[in-house]
Amino acid sequence: MISATGSSRANRGDAPAWEELLARACRGDGLAAAYQPIIDTSRGSVVGYEALARFPGFEEKNPEVWFAAARRHGRSADLESAALRVALLARPDLPTNCFLTLNVSPELLTSEPIRAVWRQEGDLGGLIVELTEQTPIDSYLELEPDLHQLRSAGALIAVDDAGAGYAGLRHLLQLRPSMIKIDRELIQDVDRDEAKRALIEMLGIFASRVDAWILAEGVERVEELDTLVSLGVPLVQGYLLARPAPPWAGIDFELAHRLASRQSAARKTVLRDVVEPAPAVLDMGEAIGAFTEDPGLASVVLIDADLRPISVLTPDAAALGVVSQGMRANLDTPLGDALDRSMTREAAYRFEPLLVTDNAGRFTGIARLERMITALTVIEP
Repeated sequence: MISATGSSRANRGDAPAWEELLARACRGDGLAAAYQPIIDTSRGSVVGYEALARFPGFEEKNPEVWFAAARRHGRSADLESAALRVALLARPDLPTNCFLTLNVSPELLTSEPIRAVWRQEGDLGGLIVELTEQTPIDSYLELEPDLHQLRSAGALIAVDDAGAGYAGLRHLLQLRPSMIKIDRELIQDVDRDEAKRALIEMLGIFASRVDAWILAEGVERVEELDTLVSLGVPLVQGYLLARPAPPWAGIDFELAHRLASRQSAARKTVLRDVVEPAPAVLDMGEAIGAFTEDPGLASVVLIDADLRPISVLTPDAAALGVVSQGMRANLDTPLGDALDRSMTREAAYRFEPLLVTDNAGRFTGIARLERMITALTVIEP
């Protein structure tokens, strides 16, 4: 919200000295970051945080006013890069198994100040870059090199405000994000609107097919939260759960207990129930060594430096250096959905185990199709 002082200034028509103010802010002076928890609905625990820019060192506190002024004065990239640097200062103390999401305007991805932030960080594992559109994206091809660099460095890509503005189906299809954030307009009063519930279910099905998570933002009422849990939405955030705060806030115990209890009573059987441990290796040399040590070993899983699974390797594949991209699925993916996705693979890979990950994308084990089928047969004869 605009401060009372800021509002009166606007009403008088007095223009702040934006060039001077922006120069200070772009140096990082007067900037801070707040972090809003992101909650896993299956366990009622914090699994991530969204970093939000704050301007405590200035009379004007409203971030929207600041970023609008930066656009008018041609300082958008400088201000966003300064906000990113401030947000990343707390990254070394990020709690274990939590991710951090950072907001970036997609049209600024190719700018040198934003690229410099990523270079300075180096390893981007555990970071999720949220593309928050203020203007339409004219060409996704122009973004591809930068998106590839981010993914190669370990970052994941999220689309913000899905269901609003320009973040439509074309946006999702072109970017293939790892996280889809559902706009607050779709979440508000979702418990009273069948059409909104249907659309959220559709987004959930789409996300499961493209190996992404959905996150409902702006949850402000208990009824909204209960409805989202019943729809199987895995991640939520909003004022009901926790407001933006200094690092690293938790959530109210009663809400956490409510989530864990409700989910355990309503949930269907998920991959978590059938996941099995599997040996993991970082490169082909380790794979060949593992198979040499244990001739009876049928397969190992190739992972990257950030513990994200890449492929299931057999002895023959390791010997030939053949790596085929494996299919990943979250621990809380319903078994039926996981089987449906498995059947969309090419015939040669259709019966490979699924690579199961936690909410940070890290490898937790494999799920064999025969175990999934057996579990569903027992539960749903």
